[in-house]
Amino acid sequence: AGLPVGEATGSLIVDIGGGTTEVAVISLGGIVVSRSIRVGGDELDEEIIAYGRREYNLLVGERTAEDLKIAIGSAYPGAHDEQRVTLRGRDLLTGLPRAVEITAEQVREALETSVQQIVDNIKDTIEETPPELVADIMDQGIVLAGGGALLLGLDRRVAEATQMPVVIAEDPLTCVVRGTGRVLEDLATMERTLVSETYSRSPR
Repeated sequence: AGLPVGEATGSLIVDIGGGTTEVAVISLGGIVVSRSIRVGGDELDEEIIAYGRREYNLLVGERTAEDLKIAIGSAYPGAHDEQRVTLRGRDLLTGLPRAVEITAEQVREALETSVQQIVDNIKDTIEETPPELVADIMDQGIVLAGGGALLLGLDRRVAEATQMPVVIAEDPLTCVVRGTGRVLEDLATMERTLVSETYSRSPR
């Protein structure tokens, strides 16, 4: 994400991947605070599948749920709430194909539990961060990366919850891969930013 991880300043990065959300505060080339929860894009898809089953007795496929999330999924209310799309699946009562109309507001409500977990994880990380590094983060902002960063309104939701500026990394889908490449190019310098599974915090 192009953060100054080797400098004497604090950077907060949130990587919302498919299976997990990783939050880390980095300074002087080392990880100061880190948290990980098993909530990511896949969990958001599962929330939509569960919503279809619960509200409409409709069995929705994973690909359909992901497409719906990308099309009208959001984390913050707005004018887009009135958008409608057709949700197609199999009726759990008849076993036959069925389609229902669903609004962006309904999808946002379906995603609420997972979105709130992500927000709470970020807030918990900030609470454990030394005050001087919090001041740095307030200046340069929280950086969102990973596919989940593209969820409409998530940046605004996090900004409102933390009272800090939030920016989405340039090309969030690939910035983790590009960052890994930079670490490998300068492994000796960046070694302190690597954390083994043994020392990482267990999911709450």
